[in-house]
Amino acid sequence: MKNYKKTLTACYLGFITQAISANFVPLLFLTFHRSYSIPLSKIALISTCFFFTQLVVDLFCAKFVDRIGYRVSIIISEITSGLGLAGLALLPDLFANPYAGIITCTIIYAIGSGLIEVLVSPIVEACPFENKAGTMSLLHSFYCWGSVGVILLSTVFFHFAGLDRWRILACLWALVPLYNILNFATCPIEHLVEDGKGMTINQLFKNKLFWLFCMLMVCAGSSELAMAQWASAFVESALHVSKTMGDLAGPCCFAILMGISRVFYGKYGEKYDLKKFMVVSGMLCLACYLIAAFAKIPAMGLMGCALCGFSVGIMWPGTISIASKSLPLGGTAMFAFFALAGDLGGSLGPAIIGFVSQRNGENLQSGILAGIGFPLILVLCVTFLLLKEKKGNKKPE
Repeated sequence: MKNYKKTLTACYLGFITQAISANFVPLLFLTFHRSYSIPLSKIALISTCFFFTQLVVDLFCAKFVDRIGYRVSIIISEITSGLGLAGLALLPDLFANPYAGIITCTIIYAIGSGLIEVLVSPIVEACPFENKAGTMSLLHSFYCWGSVGVILLSTVFFHFAGLDRWRILACLWALVPLYNILNFATCPIEHLVEDGKGMTINQLFKNKLFWLFCMLMVCAGSSELAMAQWASAFVESALHVSKTMGDLAGPCCFAILMGISRVFYGKYGEKYDLKKFMVVSGMLCLACYLIAAFAKIPAMGLMGCALCGFSVGIMWPGTISIASKSLPLGGTAMFAFFALAGDLGGSLGPAIIGFVSQRNGENLQSGILAGIGFPLILVLCVTFLLLKEKKGNKKPE
């Protein structure tokens, strides 16, 4: 009998690996700036390089992953993630230009992160679990717990061992994906659709529902990352606290509540209609953006920022679950384009907040107000799906 719990464990560690890739290096930005005399303008491009590489990988996956195979591709994701993280301990000092070494490592582990983002969801979706929407939500919660773990454990390590030993920590974090190679090499992996029976890219592009789900993914990525990426800066400016406290009160609270939301739906999701749950979550997200944007009391702004994490928790995994049910033959290409749309939203949302804030005298609250459009569009799209479902369920008289 196949042990799909082992597959689930491997996928949990896969999302933790992605969280390490996305959150560890940003904690070292100022360290790189001081140690290697890299200008902050170039430091900012590290994140741009990371997300751009993921977008390229998303496009690659849509065309080639089915030919390579799930198992080979997901093992490559763990190898590149591990090598990229471990390489941070060596390459910046081996290269004549340390910045080139950092960018090289960023590209390597970003390849792994992109593959994980595309492959882990369809691998779990293909497993014969009963409550798939709940399982998907619980799966995505491990990205949240991974993010919290990276921030907290790295902060503790730096406090006791010192920032100058960050290379040791990079190697320790690399052990997670390298260990997970064994899990993915031996766990059962199924395919969503049989060879030759899935929808082609052209068929997906001609399907109106596919584009609606892509819009939902853009809104989900924007609603989540617009607040998450600016949470630390927002808390620092509103509460006037240190960078360490800003990280703990902002991104950490956000990630914890997002994880709680996903665990809640994972455990009790069968009792709720997923689409209705997403509409309520979208309305709560809209309210959180408004609270953060208009709060005169700092504690209210922090509450809006933190609760936003709870509200966005279901958006990404919920969209994937609804789409998988509506387009069962979408296959790997569909998941790849959803990841692309989510990443696009994740890049667009924070950029809009930053642009509007700068145009309004570096007022972050005005920038956050500009972000309300994404949860609003998400609520409208899911409401349309609900009405469409209700109309389809009506029996002719």
